[in-house]
Amino acid sequence: MPRVRYDCEGGLGVITLDDPPLNLFGVEMVNDLIAALEEAEGDMARALLIRAEGDVFTGGADVNVFQGRTPEQAAAFFSDLIRIVHKVESMRCPTLACVHSLCLTAGFELSLACDMIWAAEEAQFGLVEAVVGLTPAMGGTQRLVERAGPARARELVMSAGLYPAATLERWNVVNRVLPAAELDAKARKFAERLAEGPTRAHTATKLMVRAALDEGVRGADSKVGEIVAPLFATDDLQKAVDTFLEKGGPGHATFEGR
Repeated sequence: MPRVRYDCEGGLGVITLDDPPLNLFGVEMVNDLIAALEEAEGDMARALLIRAEGDVFTGGADVNVFQGRTPEQAAAFFSDLIRIVHKVESMRCPTLACVHSLCLTAGFELSLACDMIWAAEEAQFGLVEAVVGLTPAMGGTQRLVERAGPARARELVMSAGLYPAATLERWNVVNRVLPAAELDAKARKFAERLAEGPTRAHTATKLMVRAALDEGVRGADSKVGEIVAPLFATDDLQKAVDTFLEKGGPGHATFEGR
């Protein structure tokens, strides 16, 4: 039985971690997650929601996978973890992590690979690898640097502490914090809204953000022609402009992701 489910509802792809009781990231979970992401890629999902079943989002990495491994074997496993992160970041659609409870190590790093994170008020996050003499190996540290800055990243990783969603919202790591009873439905509704939007434009937005992070504001400015101008050849833009002019304002266009 797969530890990860993938479903496509209209244009919305939904990946669900479902390996009770802790949704631990072992070899099987990693392989199932890669397969689910590849299915989402093949499905041409127009938005991707990542969520989990059970009492916790994830207890993090299965420590059993570390026992007795050589550095070479660890490097091979870490390569698969980074492959997951890169697959999420390379999705040509918006991605949203919906975290309802405890979210540790690899699961937190998976969430950090998403464009946005929504969390329940009682959710807690931690990169706690230091408790076993390790540091995050799925890209979490460097992605925290992007979101919260180097000082916060050092604190969160070196302390091996648990941080509430409200704190990480203040640190610009989490986008929104909601009551647990509302989280899943509201996150899904928001993801559906993204899936109904101009997918090619959303992809361009992701590329512009990445350009700004990698090359600075002026570097991103130099990419506008390369990234944004091609949208004028899309059906979505042409039809939306026509609709705007015909109806006398915004809010009437529908998008097909083309």
